[in-house]
Amino acid sequence: MIYSFANDYAEGCHPSILKALTDNNFIQQAGYGDDEYTKNAESIIKQLTAADVDVHMIAGGTLANLTVLASILKPFESVVAAATGHIYVNETGAIEATGHKVEAAPSENGKLRPEDIIPFLNKARGHHVVRTRAVYISDSTELGTVYTKQELSGLSEFCKANNLILFMDGARLPMALTAPSNDLTLIDIAALTDIFYIGGTKCGALLGEAVVIVNSELKKDFKYHLKQRGALTAKGRSMGVQFDQLLRNDMIFDLARHANLMAGKLSNAIKSLGYPMLIDSDTNQIFPVFPNRVIRKLQQKYGFLVWKIIDSDYSSVRLITSWATPENMVDKFIEDLSQI
Repeated sequence: MIYSFANDYAEGCHPSILKALTDNNFIQQAGYGDDEYTKNAESIIKQLTAADVDVHMIAGGTLANLTVLASILKPFESVVAAATGHIYVNETGAIEATGHKVEAAPSENGKLRPEDIIPFLNKARGHHVVRTRAVYISDSTELGTVYTKQELSGLSEFCKANNLILFMDGARLPMALTAPSNDLTLIDIAALTDIFYIGGTKCGALLGEAVVIVNSELKKDFKYHLKQRGALTAKGRSMGVQFDQLLRNDMIFDLARHANLMAGKLSNAIKSLGYPMLIDSDTNQIFPVFPNRVIRKLQQKYGFLVWKIIDSDYSSVRLITSWATPENMVDKFIEDLSQI
């Protein structure tokens, strides 16, 4: 049997979620997110952000990204993302399919800086080209890196000064917030972004992302966009129950912390064996550089993504741990690597 380090959604969900879904199965609830479980999850998120936010449950990350961006952009407006950003690389043109261009900014560490965005604001041909209106970031990024409070504050100030909407993809936000290097809180994120989401799919839920709208101007008519994009779920309780469980007693953050710890153990062992990292990360995605012959040996027992070909002899791979990764499988990977 091949054990997978390819993603953080290979397992189903935390057992308490299955139990809650079963226990509440025959209790009738209102549809479309008006059930008591969703309302309770919304209340917890408002407490965690200390803000008057609107919360909407959406089934997955791509659907959340396209629904949010389609709702905040006019037909001639665009969004800037890092060249490694999920909406630019991994969503099959989902944003472009809504009629909005994704403008990609080069980035070595997956993060955007104000200076990366400036070139898109200095277009010479006015209404002959798209107008940049939104900035898309993710925390953690596609490279496992996290934003510092100083970095996010600078980006937020820049966006406000240039009438840009700052949108944070939070598919792995619980991992970012529990990373050893993190100095942000949900209160900070609510204060510094216009709209973001808290990922459930990669953090112990069967499915679901909690979209949090901070900017009052973006709240109006959002449910119309949800319905039109097929993102307004009749049995919204299915996600409400899950987030109600995940947010109780900070369980979602405990699960994310476990994923980070398992990745950290892998990372430390790999470095101790003399292998470098493509980029430093202390979340649940790590990118070691191995000789191709080592990669071929590991692939006999483990699933993972070959991320980048360095040269004819070396490649970087991506290893991802999850909320449910057993420590003994991490130990087994380390043992096998040390014996190659």
